[in-house]
Amino acid sequence: MPANRIGYARVSSVGQNLDSQMDALQKVGCSRIFTDKMTGSHMDRPGWDQLLEYVRPNDALVVSELSRMTRSLMDLLTTAKLLEQQQVNLVSLRENIDTTTATGRCFLSMMGAIHQMERELRAERAAAGRSSAKARGKTGGRPKTDPAKLENARILYENSDKTAAEVCEITGVGRRKFFSHIAEKQVAFSKT
Repeated sequence: MPANRIGYARVSSVGQNLDSQMDALQKVGCSRIFTDKMTGSHMDRPGWDQLLEYVRPNDALVVSELSRMTRSLMDLLTTAKLLEQQQVNLVSLRENIDTTTATGRCFLSMMGAIHQMERELRAERAAAGRSSAKARGKTGGRPKTDPAKLENARILYENSDKTAAEVCEITGVGRRKFFSHIAEKQVAFSKT
């Protein structure tokens, strides 16, 4: 049995309300509840940081659902590993995960294995796609911009009242490549 049940509740914006999460966490006996009102992708979560400093070995971190604690499977697995290293158990009420039980630990491990498999499958598909493209003579990456097009765009830009965006649209040149070309020309001009 965990020494202490510590709750964590989070909502995505200041205008949202923590009441339902707080009620669920209090109902399951959380002695202390830490909160944040910001997006889960935001890395600066003061309530979460305080919770991590507060929890002790054998405590159980309780959340109403995993999405309140993490935003992605990778983030969940990283967080679960951190909690495991601190000997803190994880309990999610909605998903019915409890790492104090063998079933809960197994489920979390399966999620990790599935994530690893998905990552490896993506890498295999990408490698197969590159190999197939190479066999067809394609090298990948963005197509090269015609130097004559870039030079025409530069001349039009310097000799008209058109904006860079307008020139790029007219000539079909990307803005980043256009500005890079202008910078190269300026460097070449300054060397002469």
